[in-house]
Amino acid sequence: MGDDLTATVERVRGSVESVIEGKPEVVRLALTVLLAEGHLLIEDVPGVGKTMLAKALARSIDCSVRRIQFTPDLLPSDITGVSIWDQQRRDFEFKPGAIFAQIVIGDEINRASPKTQSALLESMEERQVTIDGQTYELPSPFMVVATQNPVEMEGTYPLPEAQRDRFMARVSVGYPSVEAEIRMLDVHGGTSPLEDLQPVAHAHEIVKLVEAVREVHVSEPVRRYAVELVAATRTHPELRLGASPRAALHLLRAAKASAALAGREYALPDDVQALAAAVLAHRLLPTAQAQLNRRTAEQVVLEILQHTPVPTAAPGRQNGLGGLGRTIPAYPQQPPRSL
Repeated sequence: MGDDLTATVERVRGSVESVIEGKPEVVRLALTVLLAEGHLLIEDVPGVGKTMLAKALARSIDCSVRRIQFTPDLLPSDITGVSIWDQQRRDFEFKPGAIFAQIVIGDEINRASPKTQSALLESMEERQVTIDGQTYELPSPFMVVATQNPVEMEGTYPLPEAQRDRFMARVSVGYPSVEAEIRMLDVHGGTSPLEDLQPVAHAHEIVKLVEAVREVHVSEPVRRYAVELVAATRTHPELRLGASPRAALHLLRAAKASAALAGREYALPDDVQALAAAVLAHRLLPTAQAQLNRRTAEQVVLEILQHTPVPTAAPGRQNGLGGLGRTIPAYPQQPPRSL
């Protein structure tokens, strides 16, 4: 990325981190998903800042934002919109729903019924909404940031597999450290820092960042490495549902965004490794025996990372990206590291 685009990323990162204390890795993952044209699922117990993270990201960018509070009585038309009969025109007029925004915050998404959750499927994958046979395009950039409580919490519905598969990554905010929580009491004790948060980037700047991420080079060995990780989940004995081909595509896009955030024009196996658990784990279903053994999907992904060979170093190639003609290494010039 150019210096101007890098400065834009740093402004957004700094803005979000001014609200979310002591969680730089969570903020980085949220930015990675934004630049990779994905959607983010934030899962954790109540009160740790899930909605605060989503709002901070949305307010840091000068674009349209809509918030949907998912409840058991929420209808699909509340999300997508509905056609209403206009007496004067004697015709149906479409009233857009809350999904028609550049950043959509879905709060406690798993409190709505699966029927209502399914209203997001078309918009998240195809960036469009079809109502009464008419298709409406969604604005760009478009990102859904959804929060959910663990399924064990009372009054929640598990997300359908098709819905989880459309989220590029899942992140858990976690409890803050003692020092971060003390700072939070000082900063948040009087007023919410969201009230003073101003946009630090325009929507067209985010679009430029997204276009720059698309141009990040990924060598054939790194692509193969990502596919091998995904394929290993489909044959693992402790999983009854592995990752889909969409998961491999999301892992590749996220790795490209991670490389761009690091100031590189090429992706490394390190980018794939660092994002594998966040991108793959929420799509996997452990077997009943694995659940009895208290084995989580994240643990299985880490085990797959340890047993999948990392591409070894090889000579780079000349890159024509942007006419720079600089040499791009295919993968890191260092021994593979075990996680």
